[in-house]
Parts: sequence; structure tokens; C-alpha cells
Amino acid sequence: MAGDRHPPEPLVSHLQSAGIPLSETAHTPTLCFVPLLNKLGSGSTTTTKPPSALTRLRIVLTVFFALDGFIFAGWVVRIPAIKEQTGASSSALGLALLGVSVGAVITMVFTGRLCRRYGSHPVTVVCAVLLSLSVALPPLTHSAAALAAVLVIFGIAYGGINVAFNSAAVDLVAALRRPIMPSFHAAFSLGGMVGAGVGGLIAGSLSPTRHLLGLTLIGLVVTAIAGPALLRLSPPAAPTDQPAKGNAPHRLDAHTRRLVLIFGFIALCTAFGEGALADWGALHLEQDLNAHPGMAAAGYSLFAGAMTIGRLSGTTLLERLGQTRVIVAGGATAAAGMLLGALAPTVWLALVGFAITGLGLANIFPVAVERAGALAGPSGVATASTLGYGGMLLGPPAIGFMADWFTLPIALTSVAALAGVAALIGYTTRR
Repeated sequence: MAGDRHPPEPLVSHLQSAGIPLSETAHTPTLCFVPLLNKLGSGSTTTTKPPSALTRLRIVLTVFFALDGFIFAGWVVRIPAIKEQTGASSSALGLALLGVSVGAVITMVFTGRLCRRYGSHPVTVVCAVLLSLSVALPPLTHSAAALAAVLVIFGIAYGGINVAFNSAAVDLVAALRRPIMPSFHAAFSLGGMVGAGVGGLIAGSLSPTRHLLGLTLIGLVVTAIAGPALLRLSPPAAPTDQPAKGNAPHRLDAHTRRLVLIFGFIALCTAFGEGALADWGALHLEQDLNAHPGMAAAGYSLFAGAMTIGRLSGTTLLERLGQTRVIVAGGATAAAGMLLGALAPTVWLALVGFAITGLGLANIFPVAVERAGALAGPSGVATASTLGYGGMLLGPPAIGFMADWFTLPIALTSVAALAGVAALIGYTTRR
């Protein structure tokens, strides 16, 4: 299941038809003869965007992934303050957070169709504007019901942009013929780390209203700069030896649907943990381990930083180990790390557990979404994203209910259980 390490034969014509920069496969000795062979085979045609256009597209998509993580993390680190402002109990807060889930999951179901009709790039830009505007709404509420209502709007934007830019990224992965999907999700994690870090630094001195309004301004400025660049770049054409997913039939055969659902469920199991730590990690450190609010906010920043490191090395790991080993090893590592993070008696041990969990979860979600997109195009991305981000967004309210029934540390061990399930599914379906 691993990505190819060597260019297929015939070498030059295949590379030219795929539009791949020769430097990306320069480790192959055969490329010493590329200049001569290019002259002999100059009659071949290119079916994808020039390498420079692909590079620009990769950069712009990376910016939107980072912006999404930055805005989302800026919101989650202020959840304790919003909880106090609204006077909500853990279960009431869990129900309010369900608003994000409802908005996102419903939107994800239809975003694949929007991407096929209007293109993934325009949908990405529109959702980025809505995301930037909606993040300023939660601190304006003073009840759990009002918070839930505005979080539905936030969830609509969040779900839409995630399907749209993941669809665009899948097209680019196919054009480049390299497993670069983790690098985009590394940008999301890096944005989350920065957003959480900034939130932790200003949590004691800046109100949630001013903080989240600042995120709105930053989001609109970044979208105003990166949006036109993305709209000018059309999606790359599929390589000649692969079907064009945009023209693929909308109704998938039963076998493909099962595979897409399997990858979607793997994404759900691991994204559950990401959502749980985003919304409850800081509260666990502050409430159960008596951490300072700034230190509590740093917990998610550390988790996101570990995910960033793991995803930055994701392409190399996938090329060397293959997708099955990455999924199995990642799930097992995340399960062990989360058990430590949830049950540790001290703040520092819990932080170590959060970091280990981030490393383990890092590459499972992007691999699952990329494989679903390769199988079924935007529909596959939408299905896997709906399940995956559904797990991320349904996880927090589930943790809230379990925290009321048991305790928050016990509730967080469910993250470890689902990470182990993802590893088991990845192993049993390896063929």
C-alpha cells in the first residue's frame, strides 16, 4: 500500500505526462540520461499543470490548512472561559458543542456535490470567509442554548472548508504522484499549535471577545490575500493512466463504498481523539491537575506541535513503511500516550502523554482521507471527512456526558480505546 519509490517505465515519457518535477525522483541513477532522452521524446504532451503551477497550488492550499487550524485552536483554548461565561455544566457544554458537530456533519454531506459543481477552490474561499466571521460569535452568547446556535454556523463553515481543501489536496497528490497529504495536515497542526500558543499567552490578559474578534480579522486578511491566488489556479488534471475523478460516476460499486467507509471509520476513531483533546484537554489539566490556565492551554499546543512534527515526517514514513504500518503503529502509539495523558497524577506526565498521543495520531487521518479520495474523488473525501470530522466533533459532547457519568480522566481513556480500534482495523484490512 506504500507510495512508489521509483519512477515507472518508460521513465521520461511517464514523468512528462504526469507533469512531475524531475528533482522529486532524482535519487534514481537512470535520471543521468534524462537530458538526452528529453530531446528524443520531445513530442510528448503534458496533461497536468506545469510544475511551477503545482508548487504554487501546494503553497496556497497549505496556507488555508494552516489558517483553519489557527482559527479552530484559537476557539478551543477559550472554551473554559466561555463555559464560565455561560454558566453551563459539563453536560450542557457538551450539548452546546454538539452544535459544531451538527453544522459540520450536515454540511460535509453536501460539500462534495458543491465541489463537483463549482470546484473545490471557490468553495474553499467562501468557507474560509464564513469561518473567519463565525469564530467571533461564541463570546457574544450568555447561555448554553445561544452558544449551541452560533456554533452551528461555525460548524457549517468548518465542515465545508475541510471537505473542500481536502478534495483539492487529493487532486494535487494524484498529479504529483507522491504521498504529500500529511504535509497539508501538518500545516493544520502547525496553525493549531500557534493558535493555541497565542491563546495561552493572552488568556489572562485579553477577553475572549477581543481575542476571537482578532482571529476574525486575521482570517479575513489571509483569505483576501490567498483567496484570489487559489481562484486563479485551476485543479490539476488527472494523470493519463488514472481516471478523472471529476467525471467518475456518482454511484459507487459496493466494494468501493465499503473501502471508503472503512477508511472513514479509521478517520473517525483517530479524529475523535483530536477533538477530545482540543475541547477537554485544557479543562482536564486545569480542573483535575490544578494547572495554571496558561499551562492548561499549552497542553493542546504541545499536542498540536507533536502532530505537526509527526506529519512533517509523514511523507517519508509512508514512502518507507507503507500505509498499513503507519496506521497500525500510529494507533498503538496514540493509545499508549492517551492512557498516560488521561491517568497521569501530575501535569508534566499528562503533557508527555499528550505529546505521545499527537505523534501517534499524526498521519492516520490524512492517510485515510487521501485513500478515500483516490477511490471516489470528492464523494470519497466527503464521506471519509463526514465520518472523520464527525468523530472529531462528536467526541467532545460524548466526553462531556461520560465526564458527568464517571470522571473526566476516565472519559478521556475512550480516546485510547478508539485509537486501538483504528490500529486493529488497519491491521485486519491490510490486504
